Amino acid sequence: MVVKVGTKPIQQEIFMEVNRLPFHTLNEGTPGRDLLRFAGVISPEEGELMKRAIEDACERVDTNEW
Repeated sequence: MVVKVGTKPIQQEIFMEVNRLPFHTLNEGTPGRDLLRFAGVISPEEGELMKRAIEDACERVDTNEW
């Protein structure tokens, strides 16, 4: 796998920290086949509302935060 890393020091630092994690911690979780029972529970309209809420609130970068 090829991972492109940004040139900012914080990006490189985060990349190095993630690479230090044991591999198994990146693969833990619920297998997709166990989540199939939830398929269709959320309507397309609700999914679109959730998507917009995430884009509006979570995909912002506050450059003054650091």
